[in-house]
Amino acid sequence: MGRGRQKAKHTKVARDLKYYSPNTDLSALEKELAPETDGNELVDKWADLYPDEEAEVGETTEDEAK
Repeated sequence: MGRGRQKAKHTKVARDLKYYSPNTDLSALEKELAPETDGNELVDKWADLYPDEEAEVGETTEDEAK
């Protein structure tokens, strides 16, 4: 016994969560989703983690040719 009261409470909580709509700060959301425009759009942010590949695959450098 007592299952009806428990189920009613769960139903009430579920309904409250379903129809809950908090106030949304749309200007903050727009700033977060807007692309950064600093002029360096083509710069790879991960490029400094890896060494530059000076020679293409299949080519030999001067040191390797000797």
